[in-house]
Amino acid sequence: MPSDEETGTSTPTGSYGTDEAELARMGYKQELKRDLGLLQNFGVSFSIISVITGVPSLFLYGLNTGGPAVMVWGWVVVACFTMLVGLSMAEVCSAHPTSGGPYFWAAMLSEPRNAAFASWVTGWFNLLGQVAVTTGISFACATFISTVATFGSDFVPNAKTNIGVYAAVLVAQGLINTFGVHLLRYLNNVSVWWHGLGTTALVIAILAKAPTHQTGKFVFRTFIDGTGVDGGDGWSVRASPAYVVVIGILMAQYTLTGFDASAHMTEETHNAAMAGPIGIIMAIGVSAVLGWFLILGLLFSIQDLAGTVGTTTGEPVAQIFLDTVGEKGAIVLMVIVIGAMFFCGTFSVTSNSRMMYAFARDGGIPGHTFFHKVDPKRKSPVRTVWLACLLSFCLGLPSLGSAVAFSAATSIATIGLYISYAIPIALRVIYARNFVRGPFHLGRFSYPVAIGAVMWIAFISIAFILPSLNPVNSQTLNYSIVAVGIVLTYCMGFWVISARKWFTGPIKQIEAESKGIDITNPGDIDKLEEKEEKHPADVTTTHTKS
Repeated sequence: MPSDEETGTSTPTGSYGTDEAELARMGYKQELKRDLGLLQNFGVSFSIISVITGVPSLFLYGLNTGGPAVMVWGWVVVACFTMLVGLSMAEVCSAHPTSGGPYFWAAMLSEPRNAAFASWVTGWFNLLGQVAVTTGISFACATFISTVATFGSDFVPNAKTNIGVYAAVLVAQGLINTFGVHLLRYLNNVSVWWHGLGTTALVIAILAKAPTHQTGKFVFRTFIDGTGVDGGDGWSVRASPAYVVVIGILMAQYTLTGFDASAHMTEETHNAAMAGPIGIIMAIGVSAVLGWFLILGLLFSIQDLAGTVGTTTGEPVAQIFLDTVGEKGAIVLMVIVIGAMFFCGTFSVTSNSRMMYAFARDGGIPGHTFFHKVDPKRKSPVRTVWLACLLSFCLGLPSLGSAVAFSAATSIATIGLYISYAIPIALRVIYARNFVRGPFHLGRFSYPVAIGAVMWIAFISIAFILPSLNPVNSQTLNYSIVAVGIVLTYCMGFWVISARKWFTGPIKQIEAESKGIDITNPGDIDKLEEKEEKHPADVTTTHTKS
Protein backbone atom coordinates (compact mmCIF):
# COMPACT_ATOMS: atom_id res chain seq x y z
CA MET A 1 0.00 0.00 0.00
CA PRO A 2 1.47 3.40 -0.95
CA SER A 3 2.66 5.60 1.86
CA ASP A 4 1.49 9.16 2.45
CA GLU A 5 4.72 10.43 0.91
CA GLU A 6 3.66 8.79 -2.35
CA THR A 7 -0.03 9.69 -2.31
CA GLY A 8 -0.28 12.43 0.35
CA THR A 9 -2.41 15.39 -0.52
CA SER A 10 -0.80 18.77 -0.50
CA THR A 11 -2.44 21.65 1.30
CA PRO A 12 -4.21 23.90 -1.18
CA THR A 13 -2.50 27.11 -2.09
CA GLY A 14 -3.87 30.16 -3.83
CA SER A 15 -3.37 33.88 -4.13
CA TYR A 16 -5.45 36.39 -2.17
CA GLY A 17 -6.32 35.33 1.33
CA THR A 18 -4.46 32.02 1.10
CA ASP A 19 -2.65 32.51 4.43
CA GLU A 20 -5.82 33.58 6.24
CA ALA A 21 -7.74 30.66 4.70
CA GLU A 22 -5.03 28.21 5.79
CA LEU A 23 -5.16 29.62 9.33
CA ALA A 24 -8.95 29.32 9.29
CA ARG A 25 -8.63 25.67 8.19
CA MET A 26 -6.71 25.04 11.39
CA GLY A 27 -9.37 26.86 13.40
CA TYR A 28 -7.84 30.28 14.09
CA LYS A 29 -8.58 33.88 13.20
CA GLN A 30 -5.96 36.16 11.65
CA GLU A 31 -5.12 38.42 14.62
CA LEU A 32 -1.41 39.16 14.20
CA LYS A 33 -0.27 41.60 11.52
CA ARG A 34 0.89 39.63 8.46
CA ASP A 35 3.76 41.89 7.42
CA LEU A 36 6.79 39.62 6.95
CA GLY A 37 8.29 38.04 3.84
CA LEU A 38 10.68 35.12 3.36
CA LEU A 39 13.76 37.23 4.15
CA GLN A 40 12.25 38.48 7.41
CA ASN A 41 11.05 35.02 8.41
CA PHE A 42 14.52 33.59 7.72
CA GLY A 43 16.07 36.55 9.51
CA VAL A 44 14.28 35.86 12.80
CA SER A 45 15.66 32.31 13.03
CA PHE A 46 19.05 33.34 11.65
CA SER A 47 19.28 36.10 14.25
CA ILE A 48 18.27 33.78 17.09
CA ILE A 49 20.71 31.04 16.08
CA SER A 50 23.29 33.83 15.85
CA VAL A 51 26.61 32.03 15.55
CA ILE A 52 28.37 35.23 16.56
CA THR A 53 26.49 34.95 19.87
CA GLY A 54 26.78 31.23 20.56
CA VAL A 55 30.38 30.64 19.49
CA PRO A 56 32.02 33.54 21.42
CA SER A 57 29.99 32.93 24.58
CA LEU A 58 30.92 29.21 24.64
CA PHE A 59 34.43 29.48 23.17
CA LEU A 60 36.11 28.82 26.51
CA TYR A 61 33.97 25.75 27.04
CA GLY A 62 34.97 24.47 23.61
CA LEU A 63 38.69 25.02 24.18
CA ASN A 64 38.58 23.12 27.47
CA THR A 65 36.28 20.34 26.29
CA GLY A 66 37.96 18.70 23.34
CA GLY A 67 39.83 21.72 22.03
CA PRO A 68 40.14 22.83 18.39
CA ALA A 69 39.64 19.41 16.78
CA VAL A 70 36.32 18.81 18.54
CA MET A 71 35.21 22.40 17.96
CA VAL A 72 35.91 22.21 14.21
CA TRP A 73 34.75 18.70 13.34
CA GLY A 74 32.08 18.58 16.03
CA TRP A 75 30.49 21.61 14.40
CA VAL A 76 30.30 19.79 11.06
CA VAL A 77 28.70 16.69 12.60
CA VAL A 78 26.21 18.69 14.66
CA ALA A 79 25.28 20.87 11.69
CA CYS A 80 24.46 17.80 9.57
CA PHE A 81 22.23 16.24 12.21
CA THR A 82 20.62 19.58 13.02
CA MET A 83 19.72 19.90 9.35
CA LEU A 84 17.84 16.57 9.64
CA VAL A 85 15.86 18.05 12.52
CA GLY A 86 15.25 21.23 10.53
CA LEU A 87 14.07 19.36 7.43
CA SER A 88 11.60 17.32 9.46
CA MET A 89 10.32 20.43 11.23
CA ALA A 90 10.04 22.30 7.92
CA GLU A 91 7.82 19.58 6.48
CA VAL A 92 5.47 19.74 9.46
CA CYS A 93 5.56 23.56 9.46
CA SER A 94 4.40 23.58 5.84
CA ALA A 95 1.41 21.43 6.73
CA HIS A 96 0.54 23.47 9.83
CA PRO A 97 1.82 27.09 9.59
CA THR A 98 0.68 28.62 12.89
CA SER A 99 2.47 30.64 15.59
CA GLY A 100 2.02 27.74 18.01
CA GLY A 101 4.77 25.86 16.17
CA PRO A 102 5.74 22.52 17.76
CA TYR A 103 3.03 22.94 20.39
CA PHE A 104 0.30 23.04 17.75
CA TRP A 105 1.91 20.38 15.58
CA ALA A 106 1.95 17.88 18.47
CA ALA A 107 -1.84 18.13 18.79
CA MET A 108 -2.49 17.93 15.06
CA LEU A 109 -0.21 14.93 14.52
CA SER A 110 -1.39 12.75 17.42
CA GLU A 111 -4.59 10.83 17.85
CA PRO A 112 -7.53 13.00 19.01
CA ARG A 113 -7.70 11.37 22.44
CA ASN A 114 -4.03 12.18 23.10
CA ALA A 115 -3.87 15.56 21.35
CA ALA A 116 -4.32 17.70 24.47
CA PHE A 117 -1.64 15.82 26.43
CA ALA A 118 0.84 15.91 23.52
CA SER A 119 0.44 19.65 23.03
CA TRP A 120 0.59 20.28 26.80
CA VAL A 121 3.97 18.55 27.24
CA THR A 122 5.38 20.00 24.02
CA GLY A 123 4.16 23.48 24.87
CA TRP A 124 5.76 23.57 28.30
CA PHE A 125 9.09 22.20 27.12
CA ASN A 126 9.12 24.70 24.25
CA LEU A 127 8.12 27.60 26.47
CA LEU A 128 10.70 26.86 29.17
CA GLY A 129 13.37 26.17 26.57
CA GLN A 130 12.68 29.49 24.87
CA VAL A 131 12.79 31.40 28.15
CA ALA A 132 16.14 29.77 28.95
CA VAL A 133 17.48 30.59 25.47
CA THR A 134 16.50 34.24 25.89
CA THR A 135 18.23 34.20 29.27
CA GLY A 136 21.46 32.76 27.85
CA ILE A 137 21.53 35.14 24.89
CA SER A 138 20.77 38.36 26.73
CA PHE A 139 22.97 37.46 29.70
CA ALA A 140 25.86 36.82 27.32
CA CYS A 141 25.19 40.24 25.80
CA ALA A 142 25.34 41.82 29.25
CA THR A 143 28.56 39.95 30.08
CA PHE A 144 30.26 41.14 26.89
CA ILE A 145 29.12 44.72 27.58
CA SER A 146 30.71 44.48 31.03
CA THR A 147 33.87 42.99 29.48
CA VAL A 148 34.33 45.76 26.91
CA ALA A 149 33.77 48.32 29.67
CA THR A 150 37.01 47.09 31.27
CA PHE A 151 39.09 48.01 28.21
CA GLY A 152 41.24 51.00 29.09
CA SER A 153 39.50 51.55 32.43
CA ASP A 154 39.60 50.49 36.07
CA PHE A 155 36.07 49.08 35.96
CA VAL A 156 35.80 45.59 37.46
CA PRO A 157 32.46 43.88 36.77
CA ASN A 158 30.83 41.66 39.36
CA ALA A 159 27.66 39.61 39.65
CA LYS A 160 25.52 42.58 40.74
CA THR A 161 26.66 44.89 37.94
CA ASN A 162 26.14 42.11 35.41
CA ILE A 163 22.56 41.61 36.60
CA GLY A 164 21.97 45.36 36.32
CA VAL A 165 23.26 45.43 32.75
CA TYR A 166 21.24 42.29 32.01
CA ALA A 167 18.05 43.97 33.24
CA ALA A 168 18.75 47.02 31.05
CA VAL A 169 19.31 44.79 28.01
CA LEU A 170 15.99 42.97 28.55
CA VAL A 171 14.09 46.24 29.04
CA ALA A 172 15.53 47.62 25.79
CA GLN A 173 14.60 44.42 23.93
CA GLY A 174 11.11 44.53 25.42
CA LEU A 175 10.60 48.15 24.34
CA ILE A 176 11.66 47.32 20.79
CA ASN A 177 9.23 44.41 20.63
CA THR A 178 6.45 46.59 21.99
CA PHE A 179 6.51 48.73 18.85
CA GLY A 180 5.18 45.80 16.82
CA VAL A 181 6.19 43.87 13.75
CA HIS A 182 6.40 46.90 11.48
CA LEU A 183 9.53 48.11 13.29
CA LEU A 184 10.80 44.57 13.77
CA ARG A 185 10.68 44.03 10.02
CA TYR A 186 13.31 46.69 9.42
CA LEU A 187 15.38 45.68 12.42
CA ASN A 188 15.22 42.15 11.08
CA ASN A 189 16.75 43.24 7.78
CA VAL A 190 19.50 45.11 9.63
CA SER A 191 20.12 42.08 11.84
CA VAL A 192 20.59 39.71 8.88
CA TRP A 193 23.20 41.97 7.30
CA TRP A 194 24.80 42.72 10.68
CA HIS A 195 25.29 39.03 11.37
CA GLY A 196 26.47 38.16 7.88
CA LEU A 197 28.75 41.10 7.14
CA GLY A 198 29.76 41.56 10.78
CA THR A 199 30.93 37.98 11.16
CA THR A 200 32.78 38.08 7.84
CA ALA A 201 34.46 41.40 8.63
CA LEU A 202 35.43 40.20 12.10
CA VAL A 203 37.12 37.05 10.81
CA ILE A 204 38.94 38.89 8.03
CA ALA A 205 40.15 41.55 10.47
CA ILE A 206 41.64 39.16 13.04
CA LEU A 207 43.22 36.93 10.37
CA ALA A 208 44.72 39.91 8.56
CA LYS A 209 46.08 41.63 11.67
CA ALA A 210 47.19 38.58 13.66
CA PRO A 211 51.00 38.72 14.21
CA THR A 212 51.18 34.95 13.77
CA HIS A 213 48.78 32.16 12.88
CA GLN A 214 48.26 28.72 14.33
CA THR A 215 49.09 25.76 12.12
CA GLY A 216 46.54 23.57 10.37
CA LYS A 217 47.59 20.72 12.64
CA PHE A 218 46.67 22.78 15.72
CA VAL A 219 43.28 23.80 14.34
CA PHE A 220 42.16 20.52 12.79
CA ARG A 221 43.92 17.84 14.85
CA THR A 222 44.63 19.17 18.36
CA PHE A 223 42.65 17.50 21.13
CA ILE A 224 42.61 19.21 24.54
CA ASP A 225 41.10 17.87 27.73
CA GLY A 226 40.75 20.69 30.22
CA THR A 227 37.87 19.08 32.08
CA GLY A 228 39.92 18.38 35.21
CA VAL A 229 39.35 20.83 38.06
CA ASP A 230 42.48 22.77 39.10
CA GLY A 231 44.64 20.97 36.57
CA GLY A 232 43.64 17.50 37.72
CA ASP A 233 42.80 14.52 35.56
CA GLY A 234 40.07 15.17 33.05
CA TRP A 235 37.39 12.89 31.68
CA SER A 236 39.71 11.51 29.00
CA VAL A 237 41.69 9.88 31.83
CA ARG A 238 38.83 8.93 34.14
CA ALA A 239 36.54 7.77 31.32
CA SER A 240 37.78 8.09 27.73
CA PRO A 241 38.52 10.73 25.07
CA ALA A 242 35.21 9.75 23.45
CA TYR A 243 33.38 11.06 26.52
CA VAL A 244 35.08 14.44 26.11
CA VAL A 245 34.16 14.50 22.42
CA VAL A 246 30.50 13.81 23.24
CA ILE A 247 30.17 16.61 25.79
CA GLY A 248 32.37 18.88 23.66
CA ILE A 249 30.07 18.92 20.62
CA LEU A 250 27.38 20.48 22.76
CA MET A 251 28.98 23.87 22.16
CA ALA A 252 27.84 23.58 18.56
CA GLN A 253 24.44 22.15 19.46
CA TYR A 254 23.64 24.98 21.86
CA THR A 255 24.53 27.49 19.16
CA LEU A 256 22.42 25.83 16.46
CA THR A 257 19.20 26.20 18.43
CA GLY A 258 16.12 28.38 18.04
CA PHE A 259 15.28 27.88 14.38
CA ASP A 260 11.67 27.09 15.31
CA ALA A 261 11.31 30.88 15.43
CA SER A 262 10.41 30.75 11.74
CA ALA A 263 7.43 28.58 12.65
CA HIS A 264 6.34 30.92 15.44
CA MET A 265 6.34 33.83 12.97
CA THR A 266 4.29 32.11 10.24
CA GLU A 267 1.05 33.87 11.21
CA GLU A 268 2.83 37.13 10.40
CA THR A 269 4.44 35.86 7.16
CA HIS A 270 3.12 35.96 3.61
CA ASN A 271 2.94 32.55 1.84
CA ALA A 272 3.61 30.98 5.23
CA ALA A 273 3.32 27.36 4.08
CA MET A 274 6.48 27.81 1.99
CA ALA A 275 8.23 30.78 3.60
CA GLY A 276 8.22 29.19 7.08
CA PRO A 277 9.85 25.89 6.03
CA ILE A 278 12.38 27.59 3.76
CA GLY A 279 13.17 30.05 6.56
CA ILE A 280 14.01 27.15 8.90
CA ILE A 281 16.28 25.38 6.41
CA MET A 282 18.02 28.57 5.24
CA ALA A 283 18.70 29.64 8.82
CA ILE A 284 20.37 26.34 9.69
CA GLY A 285 22.36 26.12 6.44
CA VAL A 286 23.66 29.68 6.42
CA SER A 287 24.43 29.57 10.15
CA ALA A 288 26.32 26.29 9.77
CA VAL A 289 28.62 27.69 7.09
CA LEU A 290 29.09 31.06 8.79
CA GLY A 291 29.70 29.44 12.18
CA TRP A 292 32.40 27.12 10.84
CA PHE A 293 34.07 30.10 9.19
CA LEU A 294 34.00 31.98 12.50
CA ILE A 295 35.42 29.07 14.50
CA LEU A 296 38.28 28.60 12.04
CA GLY A 297 39.08 32.32 12.04
CA LEU A 298 39.20 32.50 15.83
CA LEU A 299 41.29 29.33 16.21
CA PHE A 300 43.85 30.32 13.58
CA SER A 301 44.20 33.75 15.26
CA ILE A 302 45.02 32.49 18.77
CA GLN A 303 48.44 33.88 19.73
CA ASP A 304 49.01 32.16 23.06
CA LEU A 305 46.71 29.27 23.99
CA ALA A 306 47.42 29.38 27.73
CA GLY A 307 47.01 33.16 27.82
CA THR A 308 43.78 32.97 25.85
CA VAL A 309 42.24 30.30 28.07
CA GLY A 310 43.34 32.01 31.28
CA THR A 311 42.66 35.60 30.16
CA THR A 312 41.89 38.18 32.82
CA THR A 313 39.01 39.47 30.69
CA GLY A 314 37.17 36.22 31.33
CA GLU A 315 36.35 35.91 27.63
CA PRO A 316 38.89 34.16 25.33
CA VAL A 317 37.36 35.81 22.27
CA ALA A 318 37.97 39.25 23.78
CA GLN A 319 41.61 38.27 24.38
CA ILE A 320 41.98 37.14 20.75
CA PHE A 321 40.70 40.55 19.66
CA LEU A 322 43.19 42.34 21.94
CA ASP A 323 46.08 40.19 20.74
CA THR A 324 45.32 40.68 17.04
CA VAL A 325 43.88 44.17 16.45
CA GLY A 326 44.82 46.01 19.65
CA GLU A 327 42.58 47.69 22.18
CA LYS A 328 40.83 50.16 19.85
CA GLY A 329 40.26 47.53 17.21
CA ALA A 330 39.06 45.10 19.89
CA ILE A 331 36.44 47.62 20.99
CA VAL A 332 35.10 47.80 17.43
CA LEU A 333 34.94 44.01 17.12
CA MET A 334 33.31 43.71 20.53
CA VAL A 335 30.65 46.20 19.41
CA ILE A 336 29.97 43.96 16.42
CA VAL A 337 29.58 40.93 18.70
CA ILE A 338 27.47 42.81 21.25
CA GLY A 339 25.26 44.23 18.51
CA ALA A 340 24.67 40.74 17.14
CA MET A 341 23.89 39.45 20.63
CA PHE A 342 21.42 42.28 21.17
CA PHE A 343 19.65 41.57 17.89
CA CYS A 344 19.65 37.88 18.76
CA GLY A 345 18.07 38.53 22.15
CA THR A 346 15.53 40.93 20.66
CA PHE A 347 14.24 38.35 18.21
CA SER A 348 14.40 35.64 20.84
CA VAL A 349 11.93 37.73 22.83
CA THR A 350 9.86 38.08 19.64
CA SER A 351 9.73 34.32 19.08
CA ASN A 352 9.22 33.62 22.79
CA SER A 353 6.30 36.02 23.04
CA ARG A 354 4.57 34.53 19.97
CA MET A 355 4.80 31.05 21.40
CA MET A 356 3.46 32.24 24.76
CA TYR A 357 0.64 34.05 22.97
CA ALA A 358 -0.32 30.89 21.07
CA PHE A 359 -0.16 28.78 24.26
CA ALA A 360 -2.19 31.36 26.22
CA ARG A 361 -4.73 31.57 23.39
CA ASP A 362 -5.49 27.92 24.10
CA GLY A 363 -5.54 28.32 27.89
CA GLY A 364 -2.17 26.63 28.44
CA ILE A 365 -0.50 29.05 30.86
CA PRO A 366 -1.66 30.63 34.13
CA GLY A 367 -3.35 33.97 33.49
CA HIS A 368 -4.18 33.01 29.91
CA THR A 369 -7.19 35.34 29.80
CA PHE A 370 -4.81 38.25 30.33
CA PHE A 371 -1.86 37.12 28.25
CA HIS A 372 -3.59 35.95 25.09
CA LYS A 373 -4.71 39.47 24.12
CA VAL A 374 -3.26 41.19 21.06
CA ASP A 375 -2.64 44.94 21.15
CA PRO A 376 -5.29 46.31 18.74
CA LYS A 377 -3.08 49.18 17.56
CA ARG A 378 0.20 47.35 17.03
CA LYS A 379 -1.25 43.92 16.20
CA SER A 380 1.34 42.39 18.52
CA PRO A 381 1.06 40.31 21.76
CA VAL A 382 2.62 43.03 23.93
CA ARG A 383 1.67 41.37 27.22
CA THR A 384 3.54 38.17 26.43
CA VAL A 385 6.51 40.24 25.26
CA TRP A 386 6.94 41.56 28.78
CA LEU A 387 6.14 38.19 30.32
CA ALA A 388 9.03 36.75 28.29
CA CYS A 389 11.36 39.49 29.54
CA LEU A 390 10.27 39.04 33.16
CA LEU A 391 10.69 35.26 33.18
CA SER A 392 14.08 35.53 31.47
CA PHE A 393 15.24 38.02 34.09
CA CYS A 394 14.11 35.72 36.91
CA LEU A 395 15.97 32.82 35.34
CA GLY A 396 19.16 34.91 35.35
CA LEU A 397 18.97 35.77 39.06
CA PRO A 398 20.69 32.54 40.27
CA SER A 399 23.89 33.85 38.67
CA LEU A 400 24.17 36.21 41.67
CA GLY A 401 25.16 33.27 43.84
CA SER A 402 26.06 30.38 41.58
CA ALA A 403 27.50 30.15 38.11
CA VAL A 404 26.59 26.46 38.10
CA ALA A 405 22.91 27.26 38.59
CA PHE A 406 22.95 29.65 35.65
CA SER A 407 24.73 27.06 33.51
CA ALA A 408 21.95 24.61 34.33
CA ALA A 409 19.41 27.18 33.20
CA THR A 410 21.14 27.55 29.84
CA SER A 411 21.52 23.78 29.54
CA ILE A 412 17.79 23.24 29.85
CA ALA A 413 17.39 25.61 26.90
CA THR A 414 18.88 23.11 24.48
CA ILE A 415 17.24 20.06 26.04
CA GLY A 416 13.87 21.77 26.41
CA LEU A 417 13.73 23.10 22.87
CA TYR A 418 14.96 19.94 21.20
CA ILE A 419 12.54 17.75 23.15
CA SER A 420 9.74 20.02 21.97
CA TYR A 421 11.05 19.55 18.42
CA ALA A 422 11.25 15.78 18.81
CA ILE A 423 7.69 15.18 19.99
CA PRO A 424 5.88 16.37 16.82
CA ILE A 425 8.55 14.78 14.59
CA ALA A 426 8.11 11.45 16.40
CA LEU A 427 4.32 11.72 16.13
CA ARG A 428 4.67 12.41 12.44
CA VAL A 429 6.57 9.10 12.16
CA ILE A 430 4.19 7.11 14.35
CA TYR A 431 1.08 8.35 12.55
CA ALA A 432 2.67 8.75 9.12
CA ARG A 433 -0.38 7.59 7.19
CA ASN A 434 -2.55 10.28 8.75
CA PHE A 435 -0.16 13.09 7.81
CA VAL A 436 -1.47 15.48 5.14
CA ARG A 437 1.60 17.23 3.80
CA GLY A 438 1.87 20.86 2.78
CA PRO A 439 3.48 22.34 -0.35
CA PHE A 440 6.96 21.71 1.12
CA HIS A 441 7.69 18.02 1.65
CA LEU A 442 10.55 15.52 1.48
CA GLY A 443 8.79 12.82 -0.48
CA ARG A 444 10.27 9.35 0.06
CA PHE A 445 13.00 10.81 2.31
CA SER A 446 10.51 12.10 4.85
CA TYR A 447 10.40 8.97 7.02
CA PRO A 448 14.17 8.20 7.25
CA VAL A 449 15.01 11.86 7.84
CA ALA A 450 12.48 12.05 10.68
CA ILE A 451 13.85 8.83 12.24
CA GLY A 452 17.38 10.24 12.12
CA ALA A 453 16.23 13.50 13.68
CA VAL A 454 14.48 11.80 16.60
CA MET A 455 17.46 9.52 17.29
CA TRP A 456 19.84 12.48 17.31
CA ILE A 457 17.64 14.44 19.73
CA ALA A 458 17.46 11.41 22.04
CA PHE A 459 21.27 11.23 21.97
CA ILE A 460 21.95 14.89 22.75
CA SER A 461 19.25 14.97 25.45
CA ILE A 462 21.22 12.32 27.33
CA ALA A 463 24.65 13.77 26.50
CA PHE A 464 23.77 17.25 27.71
CA ILE A 465 22.99 16.11 31.25
CA LEU A 466 26.40 14.45 31.69
CA PRO A 467 28.90 16.22 33.99
CA SER A 468 31.52 18.28 32.14
CA LEU A 469 34.04 18.69 34.96
CA ASN A 470 35.94 16.07 36.97
CA PRO A 471 35.67 15.28 39.87
CA VAL A 472 31.93 15.63 40.32
CA ASN A 473 30.82 17.44 43.46
CA SER A 474 28.22 20.01 44.48
CA GLN A 475 30.09 22.73 42.58
CA THR A 476 30.71 20.81 39.35
CA LEU A 477 27.57 18.70 39.07
CA ASN A 478 25.65 19.33 35.87
CA TYR A 479 22.28 20.37 37.26
CA SER A 480 20.55 19.98 33.90
CA ILE A 481 19.10 16.67 35.05
CA VAL A 482 17.50 18.52 37.96
CA ALA A 483 16.06 21.13 35.63
CA VAL A 484 14.68 18.47 33.30
CA GLY A 485 13.21 16.66 36.29
CA ILE A 486 11.47 19.84 37.46
CA VAL A 487 9.94 20.38 34.02
CA LEU A 488 8.75 16.78 33.80
CA THR A 489 7.38 16.84 37.34
CA TYR A 490 5.48 20.05 36.71
CA CYS A 491 4.10 18.94 33.35
CA MET A 492 2.99 15.52 34.50
CA GLY A 493 1.96 16.54 38.00
CA PHE A 494 -0.13 19.53 37.01
CA TRP A 495 -1.63 17.54 34.14
CA VAL A 496 -2.79 14.77 36.47
CA ILE A 497 -3.99 17.13 39.20
CA SER A 498 -5.75 19.73 37.09
CA ALA A 499 -4.91 20.36 33.44
CA ARG A 500 -6.32 17.10 32.09
CA LYS A 501 -9.74 18.21 33.32
CA TRP A 502 -9.86 21.42 31.31
CA PHE A 503 -6.98 21.74 28.84
CA THR A 504 -8.19 20.84 25.35
CA GLY A 505 -5.10 21.62 23.32
CA PRO A 506 -5.22 24.04 20.40
CA ILE A 507 -8.72 25.49 20.39
CA LYS A 508 -10.68 25.83 17.19
CA GLN A 509 -11.36 29.55 17.57
CA ILE A 510 -13.57 30.19 14.60
CA GLU A 511 -15.75 27.16 15.25
CA ALA A 512 -15.97 27.88 18.98
CA GLU A 513 -16.83 31.56 18.58
CA SER A 514 -19.48 30.71 16.02
CA LYS A 515 -21.20 28.79 18.84
CA GLY A 516 -21.04 31.77 21.20
CA ILE A 517 -18.22 30.35 23.32
CA ASP A 518 -15.67 32.42 25.22
CA ILE A 519 -12.54 30.77 23.85
CA THR A 520 -10.45 32.19 26.72
CA ASN A 521 -12.33 30.02 29.20
CA PRO A 522 -11.42 26.32 29.00
CA GLY A 523 -14.39 25.56 31.23
CA ASP A 524 -16.80 26.72 28.54
CA ILE A 525 -15.13 24.35 26.09
CA ASP A 526 -15.74 21.51 28.54
CA LYS A 527 -19.41 22.45 28.79
CA LEU A 528 -19.71 22.42 25.01
CA GLU A 529 -18.09 18.98 24.78
CA GLU A 530 -20.43 17.63 27.45
CA LYS A 531 -23.39 19.05 25.57
CA GLU A 532 -22.17 17.53 22.31
CA GLU A 533 -21.81 14.13 23.98
CA LYS A 534 -25.32 14.27 25.44
CA HIS A 535 -27.13 15.96 22.54
CA PRO A 536 -24.96 15.70 19.41
CA ALA A 537 -27.88 16.30 17.06
CA ASP A 538 -28.94 19.53 18.78
CA VAL A 539 -25.42 20.91 18.77
CA THR A 540 -24.93 20.03 15.12
CA THR A 541 -28.23 21.68 14.21
CA THR A 542 -27.36 24.82 16.13
CA HIS A 543 -23.95 25.02 14.48
CA THR A 544 -25.47 24.56 11.02
CA LYS A 545 -27.91 27.42 11.57
CA SER A 546 -25.13 29.70 12.77
